[in-house]
Amino acid sequence: MDYVYRFPVVRGVQAGSEYYIAMVPLKMLSKLFSTDEEEYIPPEYRAQRKLNESRIPIISKYILDNRENYVFSALAASIDGKFEFKNNKADDDTGILEVSMDAHFLINDGQHRKSAIIAALKEDKSLENETISIVFYADKGLRRSQQIFTDLNKNAVKTSNSISELYDSRDEMAVITRNVIWNNDFLNTYTDKEKDILGKYSSSLFTLNTFYTANKTIVGRTIKKDTEKFLLNYWNNVVEHMVQWQELQHREITKVDLRESYIATQSIVIQALGRIGNYYFSHQDNMEERLRNLEKINWSRSAKQWYMRAVGKNGRIITSKRAALLISNVIKKELGIALSAEEINAEEALKKTIKD
Repeated sequence: MDYVYRFPVVRGVQAGSEYYIAMVPLKMLSKLFSTDEEEYIPPEYRAQRKLNESRIPIISKYILDNRENYVFSALAASIDGKFEFKNNKADDDTGILEVSMDAHFLINDGQHRKSAIIAALKEDKSLENETISIVFYADKGLRRSQQIFTDLNKNAVKTSNSISELYDSRDEMAVITRNVIWNNDFLNTYTDKEKDILGKYSSSLFTLNTFYTANKTIVGRTIKKDTEKFLLNYWNNVVEHMVQWQELQHREITKVDLRESYIATQSIVIQALGRIGNYYFSHQDNMEERLRNLEKINWSRSAKQWYMRAVGKNGRIITSKRAALLISNVIKKELGIALSAEEINAEEALKKTIKD
């Protein structure tokens, strides 16, 4: 090999095959990996999914907005061409990986990260000498490269929204939602902070993501200085005046009865309460006094007022945005809040649906 790339690496073995881990300066990524060479190749002849261009600016913005603490996992790439590992005399598994400059590097995992880094470099040159780890494999043909991509991705478990919101310190609404839940004993006891979907026999009644979504509905895009104070006060009042929640807290009803006989803990009801909270966030209309009227609402699953509003013909809970609006209409009427034109139209449409 006349001209080579020389990477300090650590050698490892998986399934009897060697691989090499290198720390590569970010400025080298555009030289090692072609940006668009597979753009127009049919998927069956590619070793990787097609690049989703819309993801690039999102990831790039993450880097630039978190310049002091961004973090990326390793890229995985196959080497199509000549290479040689020269180990250090003192350690067989560390050394220099020499790769012919005529060789091609094929991304097996991390193409969006790679493209986003290249885009970020155009805006911030100081990133050039920072590094990312790359795991190099020997290229063994298209079928093997496609299998590497599949193996790296199909067994990955997507992080739940709830646990992302539990750990995210950059998302202000996530931080506020955590604080609200932690500061209400009932919600803290019965909110699962890891899962997005609860099993039938879960010890929890709600998910963190459910309240995060409802809080975003309440606040919209405007997080003010006293937003957290408002949300804590709002949910404290809701908890105090949701009869079945109080009955559970005082052990007058079981979680099984609450789930099976009432809709009061359904995610769609929390979203409807988010719509109510949005009204009070904007109007501050004697909220604490009016929320007492939540105690008058019949949350029984069999109550006629929930038919085709919260409970479908098949007896299952409806989870659409329209359902959240229709449920919030019932709550608004009980709280003495006037319906908007959109909400009135939804009521008229519901009447026609029920008649039909």
